[in-house]
Amino acid sequence: MNSNCFEDVQSWPDSRDLAVDRVGIRGIKHPIRFEDLNSQQVLSSQHLVATIDMMVNLPKDVKGTHMSRFVEILNAQEVVLSVANMPYWLDTLITKLESQHCFFKADFQYFLNKTAPISKIKSLMDYEVSLYGMFYQNKAQVIVTVVVPVTTLCPCSKKISKHGAHNQRSHITLTLQAEPQFSLEHVIQLVESKASCELYGIVKRNDEKYITEKAYENPKFVEDLVRDVAAALDKVDNISGFKVASENFESIHNHSAYAEIDRLTLAADLR
Repeated sequence: MNSNCFEDVQSWPDSRDLAVDRVGIRGIKHPIRFEDLNSQQVLSSQHLVATIDMMVNLPKDVKGTHMSRFVEILNAQEVVLSVANMPYWLDTLITKLESQHCFFKADFQYFLNKTAPISKIKSLMDYEVSLYGMFYQNKAQVIVTVVVPVTTLCPCSKKISKHGAHNQRSHITLTLQAEPQFSLEHVIQLVESKASCELYGIVKRNDEKYITEKAYENPKFVEDLVRDVAAALDKVDNISGFKVASENFESIHNHSAYAEIDRLTLAADLR
C-alpha cells in the first residue's frame, strides 16, 4: 500500500502552545567523505564513518516533525562534509523539513600520516573531530572541534629534581569558528608545535631518545600550552574565534591539570 494513503499524523495541529527548540535524530552512523585543505592549501579528502545529529525547530502549532526525512537527506547522495559546504547541509535541512532553524553535527576520527623524527617511519595518527553548524535567525555558523594529543613535561619537576622530570600525555581541545578556507591539518600541526613534543603512531629507539630529550628541553605547564596555542591562533587566517583548552593527565597525581582561554563569539546553542 502506498504510504501516501495513510494519514499524516505529524502534521496534525497541536493546542499546547509550546514550540520545540530542537527535534530530530541523534547518533546515526553514516559513511562520509571529509574534505580539508592541507597545510599547502591543496584540497584532500578521507572516506570515514561519522556519527551524525540532525535537528530542526518545530512550530508550536504542529504536532511532530517528519523523522524519516532526516535519513532521506543522508541517503539521497554521497555525504561530503567540509567547513566550506556545511551551509549546503543546513540549507537542505531547512528546505526538506520546512523549518526556520536547524542544527547539524558530525563526529568522526580524522587521520594524518606522520613521519617519525629520526627513523622517518611513517604512521597514522588519529584525532577526534566534530564538525557542526547551526542556522539561526538567517545566519549560518560553522564550528570545528578537534582534540590534539601531545606530550608535556613539568617545568617545576625539572627544576627541583636531581634526575629527570615527570611528564604526561595531554589533550588540547580546540573549538574554532571556521571560515571556508580553513585548514584542519594546518591547525593540528600548529598545536603540536607548541607542546613539549608531539606524538607519533610508530617510534623506534632513536625516535624515543629524541622525543624524551626534546620534551625535557621544552617543559610546559598547562597554562603555557593554552597561552602559546592561543597566541598562535590569533595569527591564523580563516578563524574568527576560538577556545583552546588543555587537560594534562598527570603522572604523579590522581587528577588532571586543566586550563582554557575562550575567545568565542557563538550563539548560546553552539557552546
